Amino acid sequence: MRFLLWPITTLRLLLQSAALAAGQIWTNKVRSILTTLGIIIGVAAVTAVIAALTGMKAFVLDEFQSFGTNKIFMGPRWPDTGRFANASWRVIRFVPENFDGWETECASVAALTRIREMGGNVRYGDKLIDGARITGIEPDWHKIENRFVTVGRPFSTSDQQRFDQVCIISTHLRDDLKLDRDCTGESILINNRRFTIVGLIEPNPESAMGFRDSAAEAEIFIPFSTAWRMNEGWMQAMAASRSPEVSEDAIAELRALLRKKRRLLPEDPDTFRIMAIQQAIEQFKRVSLVISLIAFGIVAISLVVGGVGIMNIMLVSVSERTREIGLRKAVGARRSAILLQFLVEAVMLCFLGGFMGLGLGQSITMILAGAAGLEKAYIPPWAMLLSFGFAALVGVLFGMFPAIKAALLDPIEALRHE
Repeated sequence: MRFLLWPITTLRLLLQSAALAAGQIWTNKVRSILTTLGIIIGVAAVTAVIAALTGMKAFVLDEFQSFGTNKIFMGPRWPDTGRFANASWRVIRFVPENFDGWETECASVAALTRIREMGGNVRYGDKLIDGARITGIEPDWHKIENRFVTVGRPFSTSDQQRFDQVCIISTHLRDDLKLDRDCTGESILINNRRFTIVGLIEPNPESAMGFRDSAAEAEIFIPFSTAWRMNEGWMQAMAASRSPEVSEDAIAELRALLRKKRRLLPEDPDTFRIMAIQQAIEQFKRVSLVISLIAFGIVAISLVVGGVGIMNIMLVSVSERTREIGLRKAVGARRSAILLQFLVEAVMLCFLGGFMGLGLGQSITMILAGAAGLEKAYIPPWAMLLSFGFAALVGVLFGMFPAIKAALLDPIEALRHE
């Protein structure tokens, strides 16, 4: 029977202790708020940091999604060691033949395009535009970049084979050159060579980060074979795996193809780099985790400082209420009841700081969402529970010593205290 009454007695004691603690906090409102200032700052910092990281993570992942999670980028590079470490750029650079046969040897690759980027000028009549971006591409470029011709036609296989001087331009460039809305069939000069416009490409969408390269808006695309014949320089390549799940397989297949085509020996390091967007996403997640841990470590200092403040004020409270403690012990209060009373008061102070810190953290989150463009920044429910859990833990850890001191007071000496 006594075993059944124990939970009820404990609950009643907790409620009584909470009521006494609330009364003490209300009596010393200003002191209580100042005492919990460290907790308020700590919880606000925790929730704001978590909200900012959550928003930033969603923000960057959306940006990666807009790029395409199955994209693979390839470019030449000098290895740090081996016989090609100091090789000429003509040896290190890609050549179109490096990618011959990818259709049969790379089963996980859905599309691939060689790319040759150049700068230059474009002229139509008396209109001249410097700094235009001229890019040599192959037909698969449209599927990989998910940008298609809206007026006219894309490049054909015969355009590539015959090195035709045809081009696809952006609507931005069309407007700058004062061309007709449907300007297919018109001729323009690209680096003093005459090209015929065969199509208009849809605009380059603004990135999720709001970045837009104004120079890139004046875009001109020409067949890769034509661009390579005009200027055999530095080229790169871009591919798309059949799905993000097989990106690693696609990278392995492309690596094997390039090593074979570039006649690398087994002991030779790669003279090229291959990177998938999926790899960048995983790397970003690892970096964001490290940043989160560092931020939590820094924020924990505020909570410790707040805990020290709680302990100090609870020691002052024990000193002020020594006679009250002695009186309660004289009428039969147990040490456990005194201990629980002061421990509950410390935890309630921390909860008060946690609640106010959560409100401050929410305000900071709203400011971040509006000012920094992190629309998806929010405080997840687990972060709220974590904050209050931290607050409770600080209350227990730093409130324990004053509570033990109060519980161990001698009732006679306490009643004599002035």
